[in-house]
Amino acid sequence: MLGCHIGRNFQVTVAGGSYQEGLTAVLQGVPPGMLLTEREIYGDLLLRKPGADELSSPRKEPDLPIIYSGVNAADTVEGAGNKNHTNGTPLSILIPNLDRHFVHIKQYQDTNRTPRPGHASYASFIKYGPDDDAIGAGFFSGRYTSTIVAAGYIAKKILKMCGVDVFSYISEMASIPCGEVGHAAALEYTNAYKQMRRDLDPFYQEIYVKERITADMRFLQKMKILAEVENEIDSIRNKAPSLTPEEVRKKYGVHDVVNCPDVDAAQAMVEACNKISATGDSAGGVVQVVVTGVPVGLGEPVFCKLDAELGKMLGIGAVKGVEIGAGFAVKDSTGSQNNDQIRSEAGEVVFDSNNAGGVTGGLSSGQPIVVRLAIKPTSTIDKPQHTIDKYTLENKELAAITRRDATIVGRIWPVAENYTALVILDQLFAHYGYEVLKEKVNN
Repeated sequence: MLGCHIGRNFQVTVAGGSYQEGLTAVLQGVPPGMLLTEREIYGDLLLRKPGADELSSPRKEPDLPIIYSGVNAADTVEGAGNKNHTNGTPLSILIPNLDRHFVHIKQYQDTNRTPRPGHASYASFIKYGPDDDAIGAGFFSGRYTSTIVAAGYIAKKILKMCGVDVFSYISEMASIPCGEVGHAAALEYTNAYKQMRRDLDPFYQEIYVKERITADMRFLQKMKILAEVENEIDSIRNKAPSLTPEEVRKKYGVHDVVNCPDVDAAQAMVEACNKISATGDSAGGVVQVVVTGVPVGLGEPVFCKLDAELGKMLGIGAVKGVEIGAGFAVKDSTGSQNNDQIRSEAGEVVFDSNNAGGVTGGLSSGQPIVVRLAIKPTSTIDKPQHTIDKYTLENKELAAITRRDATIVGRIWPVAENYTALVILDQLFAHYGYEVLKEKVNN
């Protein structure tokens, strides 16, 4: 595969598969001197992992990450205090597959002759032949997005140090829209939602809060714990802190399942998805990503415009459309309606609107960057569909018997958030470099 790499300055390469030994993200460009732990990376991974709520696949992968390289194993000088700090070398994160059992492999073996409509299984078979990694859809499974989340968390952490916030939420699901919410309120809500998920996630509490895995342990010690966890998945899941939806709303001010800053809309989304899922079908939706604090001029025309780079999120599985700002709605506007008029107010540049989504001419304008992703319904459904035997080309009928998501939207928003962080940080590298050179030349 030649397309498993992204970035020019902040680079990420991913590998692995749904039912291989695990997945890997290798990052280059991580600056030295940053304290980094598996616990904080897992704090984002738990947001996209399966089996977390009633709308996601019942697969029980905990998605526990292991930092394999790129951080100091000890203080470089006695008393330096830089153990577990990034050191500027390539940073590798491993995400072993722990919920990988023969009964599930057999389910795929029994259905792999008949490609799932809407899925990559036919095209990948033609491209890679009989050795195509078709168990659990291999690299075309949503599991590969765990590598994006892991890598993107680190990008997001670096961006935060530069005054840039990246956050995301569900703005529509199963045709139920979120009400109008300001960016500040949406950021506050998503932060509260993430805190709720960490507090109620049994693996976060059992593995990290109780320190079964710590940053001071060696790689093999951590892997020993993961080998134990593989046999304890059900018992750990049964230790999940329990709060009713009402208690969650009262304590955190969020919905217990859906990251949508309109709690009433979130509940309507769940009900609509469950109604669709009960028929064996699946639902789609829209994810919105917002970036604030970005300096003016981020982006590199002609072929690396900021909006073009964000458009690469079409590479996320299940994403079928990417809009920046008003997006496709611009077709119904006039120029005077669509233009974001500019004025000066107390010495500051102010825009009257943000139809451009914070990007003009491929460069950031200084306004919040707003991106929306259209997410298709999950391809794997429990309804009879026409397909073929990919070996004999006989016509067949298929109804999935494998584990599946009622909707993938609730697991895409953390992927979109962290993918966006990768793009913004890569562009920020170039921007900072250009600004420094410009200053030196001008001086």
